[in-house]
Amino acid sequence: MSLALDAAAQDLLFREAQTANTFTDEPVTDEQVQAIYDLVKFAPTAFNQSPLRLTLVRSEDARKRLIAHAMGANGPKTLAAPLTAILSVDLDFHEKLPQLFPHAPGVKDAFFSEAAVREVAGTQNATLQAGYFILGIRAAGLAAGPMTGFDFAAVDKEFFGDGTQKSFLVINFGKPGPDAFFPRSPRLDYAEAVTTV
Repeated sequence: MSLALDAAAQDLLFREAQTANTFTDEPVTDEQVQAIYDLVKFAPTAFNQSPLRLTLVRSEDARKRLIAHAMGANGPKTLAAPLTAILSVDLDFHEKLPQLFPHAPGVKDAFFSEAAVREVAGTQNATLQAGYFILGIRAAGLAAGPMTGFDFAAVDKEFFGDGTQKSFLVINFGKPGPDAFFPRSPRLDYAEAVTTV
């Protein structure tokens, strides 16, 4: 075995974990979400910019507002999930760089003074953090159901009217319910995906 992580943890995070489509009605607590966040916040981003923002959709009213912008089966799945998070990129993430990258306070202005540059960098790094967040959900013994089938421009208007946050992913999460998982799809073998130069 070439990995330091034990086999049970590998299974929990990767080999046996799958995208969930149904969930039990067991609640996901604020304490669980904070434990997930407090774990995954340590994973790397460029300049430690940490641009991901999480909006927890708990109330019935907020859930209805969200599913009005869902495509296909994503609406009913979201209504039935114990907790849903809207993942967005903070387009003003650079304002926190003096706090997050204190040894180089000039980075904020030297690299991120232009909005277009911030949007590209922020989106790349928030997407990276979304992967960490899914692994954190799995590490908590829960299952994640990430979805991109939403009208995100409409979600932004609904939830982030000031334009400083841009949503890109919705994740339902909780304990998996009956028939939660589809059969696992194939993956590429090492030789198909890895090239040495």
